[in-house]
Amino acid sequence: MRAAVVAAPHARPVVQDVAEPSLPPHGALVRVRATGVCRSDWHAWVGHDVSVGFPHVPGHEFSGLVEAVGPEVLRFTGGERVTAPFCCGCGRCAVCATGHQQLCEREYQPGFDGWGSFAELVMVPWADVNLARLPEGLTFVEAASLGCRFMTAWRGLVDQAGLRAGERVLVIGCGGVGLSCVMIAAALGAHVIAADIEPARLALALRFGAAAVLDVREHDLVEQARELSGGGVDVSVDAFGSAAACAQGIRALRRRGRHLQLGLLLGAEADPRLPMHDVIRRELRVIGSHGMPAHRYPTLFTFVRDAALPLGELVGERAGLEAAGDALAAMAEFTPLGVTVLEP
Repeated sequence: MRAAVVAAPHARPVVQDVAEPSLPPHGALVRVRATGVCRSDWHAWVGHDVSVGFPHVPGHEFSGLVEAVGPEVLRFTGGERVTAPFCCGCGRCAVCATGHQQLCEREYQPGFDGWGSFAELVMVPWADVNLARLPEGLTFVEAASLGCRFMTAWRGLVDQAGLRAGERVLVIGCGGVGLSCVMIAAALGAHVIAADIEPARLALALRFGAAAVLDVREHDLVEQARELSGGGVDVSVDAFGSAAACAQGIRALRRRGRHLQLGLLLGAEADPRLPMHDVIRRELRVIGSHGMPAHRYPTLFTFVRDAALPLGELVGERAGLEAAGDALAAMAEFTPLGVTVLEP
């Protein structure tokens, strides 16, 4: 099969013929029709993720057709249109038994723990637990755009932060995760304030339902967010992933507010200083969110359909595997507008 192979950290991916992935008895091979390029792929590319070995094939936001299944797989036989979460659970450990397969004790992440979806085929372990059928009318590209960014935003806001209609939300960073947060929060009936440094991203945030936007090059983020929200937001989201954005989100909260950390803090940002005095004094909550179990996909698909969300507008460039190097390099500067989707 063809795959975009990275020989070493920072090395440009080279599309080449490689062996097909091994198929374990519990697994499935998925023929990739679309795969997103994510900031997490960039972190793996530059060597921030210790789980990644080289040579490596990135990619974890994908959709496609079931090509083959192992003998232990019962729910799929081949040909089904599917996607899968980036955090695959075994379905058997104590954590999986509670329904939180995204926190599995044996978690496997395509594109990190093994070769990913910048390829014609990708292996999904424990397929009965981790594959989700796509509904009719949802295209492969749209399904890939739901990938880790949209589904992480949805689970973080809905399941973790418990966002309610009428609440005030600050979204810091309007990349793929942030714009997904804006779209979801607005559809839930929240009052959304979006912050970024790029006018084009802020324009998209307004189109996706933000009530107000902040160019953080021109405004003090915390001061303006508190002013626009009448004293502080109910929920803040660091969708960018930096120590500064995390601290700003916490300081922008009202009393008893909730901060949701979705952006990854890796490398030099992995151990940030936080305003814990504010957390204690104002009884704030700091919430993490790590992906989503596959069994939540049907509810997510229904939400997208009922809210008539324009998923296609989240998609930026569409290209072949040969564009993987340019797409990863662009992530270093946060330049892509919308989700870049590769179509093997």
